Amino acid sequence: MQNHCVVPDCPSGISDFQALFRFPRDPNRLQKWVEQCQRDDLKEKSAEQLYKYYRLCGKHFEASAFDSDAPGSVLKADAVPSVFDGPSQPQSGQVKRGKETTKDSETERRGRKRMKKAPAEPITETVQNVPEEDEEKKYLKTLLEVLLLLGEQSIPPFAPCNGKDDGLKSRNFQALLEYRLNCGDEVLKNKFDSSRQNCFSNELDTLITVCEQYVRSKVIKGVKQNGFFSLLTSEPVKISGEWCLPVFLRYVDQLKSHQEKFAGFLTFEGDENDLAEKLLSEMTDRWGLDMSQCRAQAHACSGTHSRKIKAFASKLVEKYPKAILTFRSTNPLTLSLANSIGVSGVQLVLSTFKQIELFFSQSSLLQVEFEHAISIFYPDKEDKAEELKKISRTSWTRRNDGFEVALDVIEALLLCVDSVHDNEDMRWNDQVTHSALEISKALTDFEFIMALIVLKNVMVLIQAFGKNLQGKAVDIHSATASLTAVLQSLKEMSDNIDVYHDFFYDEAVNLAATMEIPVKVPRFFLMKRQGEERSTQEDDYYKEQVTVPAVKHVIGEMNDLFSQDHIKVLGCMCLIPDIIEGKKSTQPDEESVQVFSDDIPNAGSLSAELHCWWVKWSKKSKGETFPASLHDTLQLADVKFFPNVMTALRLLSILPTLALEDSSDVAFKRYRMYIENMPDNVKSKSLALFNINYDVGFDLDSMVELYQKTYPERQEVS
Repeated sequence: MQNHCVVPDCPSGISDFQALFRFPRDPNRLQKWVEQCQRDDLKEKSAEQLYKYYRLCGKHFEASAFDSDAPGSVLKADAVPSVFDGPSQPQSGQVKRGKETTKDSETERRGRKRMKKAPAEPITETVQNVPEEDEEKKYLKTLLEVLLLLGEQSIPPFAPCNGKDDGLKSRNFQALLEYRLNCGDEVLKNKFDSSRQNCFSNELDTLITVCEQYVRSKVIKGVKQNGFFSLLTSEPVKISGEWCLPVFLRYVDQLKSHQEKFAGFLTFEGDENDLAEKLLSEMTDRWGLDMSQCRAQAHACSGTHSRKIKAFASKLVEKYPKAILTFRSTNPLTLSLANSIGVSGVQLVLSTFKQIELFFSQSSLLQVEFEHAISIFYPDKEDKAEELKKISRTSWTRRNDGFEVALDVIEALLLCVDSVHDNEDMRWNDQVTHSALEISKALTDFEFIMALIVLKNVMVLIQAFGKNLQGKAVDIHSATASLTAVLQSLKEMSDNIDVYHDFFYDEAVNLAATMEIPVKVPRFFLMKRQGEERSTQEDDYYKEQVTVPAVKHVIGEMNDLFSQDHIKVLGCMCLIPDIIEGKKSTQPDEESVQVFSDDIPNAGSLSAELHCWWVKWSKKSKGETFPASLHDTLQLADVKFFPNVMTALRLLSILPTLALEDSSDVAFKRYRMYIENMPDNVKSKSLALFNINYDVGFDLDSMVELYQKTYPERQEVS
């Protein structure tokens, strides 16, 4: 499409934004451009197709090809692309055994120079001899081009109607097509019937369906080509009145780089047992996903959907035992565990955290008000006040230590929202003051105070472990060794829950007294107990309804998420050269790698191969740098000589527990942007799919072919 470079593996438009240039109409220059682009399929395109639908980015032209006198990036009339470098390799000196390279590469450079100087041989098949397309294909391409343009830019092709006809009308789609029509588009003129104002709208639904099928097929194809993958889901969202489960797939591509792609939404309605079967069937039968290649799964879910997700995860492990359940790195471990606790007080804390984040996003002046309140409560501790102010400028409600931070600032926060709600100087609008009131009500509820203190004291045991999991490779490796101590601490708390609860309750009562909050049982619970003679003591209620279930749930989740197989997989971090050298040991950690014994190419030679790998990286020369991450280790030229190690590293790389690099985390970031920014009444499962996967590379010819195959009865669209 227009916003991507046609050269294979060119990062333009994804990580390296460059000016894009149309293919020329001049036959001689066009032929040279096609020759240089290293894509045989372009030879089959007509000159008009190449000019309209394909682009080449500026990085493939020498500096001399640009007109220095013209403003911006303008090519000279005779410019021909000549810069086509392959994928970059690790530089010498960055890893061990990196000194050899040279004569061969120097010879290659000289060869490239001679090739640039030599005249290009004429190709036998020229682009001008291809017969022009029929009108039907041209028409479909025009419609698809406009639809993809809207989808990639997050512009809904339809818009809500305010007239008599309820529902959605294809206003944006129609408007763009009519604009092209008015600009003299011959293809649209031939199809347009002036008596039917919505003639283009009739094709919109079928076009969207085809786009969805095409994008998903490209995503699934990429997964299949690269073997093993992991399955990740996010919080269910409501689209067009039904709950939908977003699905992501993580794998390592042919260039040994991490990839995470959005595969689409699954309908998340119905009984939990039937739903699990339905979801699996949808992915295997309709999407064509080979679940036998799935090696890990991770889910982010809270509230009422937790039971359904657990049933789905259990069914997946039952049918595909190698799909181990793990933690998903998109949220801190402490927040993920809290989200899955089905206790009303805990859910009150989490929903209030979301309200707080939205509240401060409304105006930067609210942040100023908050910082002023922090200064009031820490008059004699300037360093502490400055630290809290700095933290408050971040998304602190999503931090690993968010519950601790909340308790540090809760009094200042209450002062801030009460001041905003009073609105004595009339600075805030009704929406802001109403939000302030809602937050104030939550903060002054003793159930909120008690649940927050329980969460803080339980999660502090897990905090360091969770932080290491989202750190560097060496931190993750050390985290695996500390899990036993974390679980023992949680068990000790559970065994002495009466003592710990007394501490938690006393802390909550003291804070409530300071904030002048009455200690009482929630009203909804008292309503349930109406008519009973025995009254409920506040202490007993919060022990049975908050402390005990919260601690019990966290222990169960930690055991489920960090099974023995999961810990063994994480233990394979020991294969990273920098960790091997740091351990100062020549003894391979074979037990961890054995978890992949069914997937590695030659399990019989694993011991010998690991020994060679350990010897290779156990000693470092002065000034030498070893790879310290999974990605850098996989990029080593020597890793191909260790097939078992390479397979283990690839399997470790797809683990959802490990955080992705920023360049690999594009799909999830775009997903969040779409869900958070797109109005509910125009959200679409299909449009979200190709908006998020804007980089799959859209080929209009293939899409037209898919359309005609899917809707043969509409070959002749009127």
